[in-house]
Amino acid sequence: MKRIITALSLVLALVGGAQAAGGGFPLDKAPNRTNDMAALQNGAKLFVNYCLSCHSAAFMRYNRLTDIGLTEKQIKENLLFTTDRVGDTMKAAISPKDAKEWFGVNPPDLTLVARSRASGMGSGPDYLYTYLRTYYRDETKPTGWNNLVFANVGMPHVLWELQGERKPLFETVSSHGQDTQRLVGWEQVKPGTMSPAEYDNAMGDLVAFMQWMAEPGQNSRVQLGVWVLLFLAGFTVIAWRLNAAYWKDIK
Repeated sequence: MKRIITALSLVLALVGGAQAAGGGFPLDKAPNRTNDMAALQNGAKLFVNYCLSCHSAAFMRYNRLTDIGLTEKQIKENLLFTTDRVGDTMKAAISPKDAKEWFGVNPPDLTLVARSRASGMGSGPDYLYTYLRTYYRDETKPTGWNNLVFANVGMPHVLWELQGERKPLFETVSSHGQDTQRLVGWEQVKPGTMSPAEYDNAMGDLVAFMQWMAEPGQNSRVQLGVWVLLFLAGFTVIAWRLNAAYWKDIK
């Protein structure tokens, strides 16, 4: 019994620590675009241009992008770096040595991040979608940026030219004798090359690609699951009628 209580305490501590690391910030629902080929292609372009500079996707090969409607020629012309080949895995442009020197640690691989970031607060795509849209200027940080979802984040806002610079606006809410800060909106300090709506849409495409990359076969799995359930439902009706026919003369 003592071991069970200790184990439960450890689990609760880990869950509490994970929630604290996320700051408990409410997550926005990410749009589901894993069946939208145009969105996935745009997300792949954003991922290669902005994420692969520092992060890798070592479990994904470029030629797998043909599954989202791209030809090998399009991949070679638009998504490959100079020395890469279409059959290579998606490696970071920065060397591990330089990354550790600049950031203090190697940036994590992003192949499965859309699955690994799932929690009680929301799905992995929800986390990424909110994270990519809640950066703000913070001159007290080494990078000059901070994030509402990931407080004291070490990663700079690499998409700031698209989004511009924003300032979060809070209001104080009293509950049970305690004052808490609640986000009520954003103030655009400097405009980006995209409008807020365009940026949110682009992040939806980027997150959709990362969600697809984490499990390329998920749409086929869901479709197969639907057919299996329909088959079992039909077979249940047939079995029920056969059972009734076999036992109809027995009282």
